[in-house]
Amino acid sequence: MNQDRRDRLRDAAVAVLAETGGRGLTHRAVDAAAAVPTGTAKNYFPTRDALLRGAAERCAEQYRALAAALAGAAPGPADAAQLAALLAGLLRDVAGPGRPRVLAYLELRAEAARRPWLAALLDPVAESDFAAYAHLLGAAGLPAGPGRASTLTLALHGAIPHLLTGAPATLAAAGLDDLDRFARDLLANVCAEANR
Repeated sequence: MNQDRRDRLRDAAVAVLAETGGRGLTHRAVDAAAAVPTGTAKNYFPTRDALLRGAAERCAEQYRALAAALAGAAPGPADAAQLAALLAGLLRDVAGPGRPRVLAYLELRAEAARRPWLAALLDPVAESDFAAYAHLLGAAGLPAGPGRASTLTLALHGAIPHLLTGAPATLAAAGLDDLDRFARDLLANVCAEANR
């Protein structure tokens, strides 16, 4: 099969999930989003589960590419200020160019609640965040125990739905109306016990 067309269909599936949610993910909708003849998606992904798998694999690839780009060749942020800037950049991506990927990923997580095979496929993406944030804390010279890494990871994951909906009052109440300040405050709170 043509890999470029397959990737185009997977990108279209991600776009459909982001725009219409899980209920809107159909072969016909993917064909339309990819601007290919009707029936093309069905040839590449014969079932809805195959479409879900393709979209999940694409989301995971995009996430890994973003993580690699943010990490670059450097060992990690050298201090708390650099880590805060990196975290704010991640959150800006969620609210900006990464929004479709993240919306699709959240739709896939909801589908995974009823499909164990999909949960197993997505689990490494979420699980890797805990180790990644522990590494970033340590690289920045901050306390990096499992508890702090979990707190940081879960706080960032918890911020995502609020950023996606963009409700101004909620963003202000959560401190997400200023992502630089939010990231600095989050790190200060996560590492507060070490500063006492």
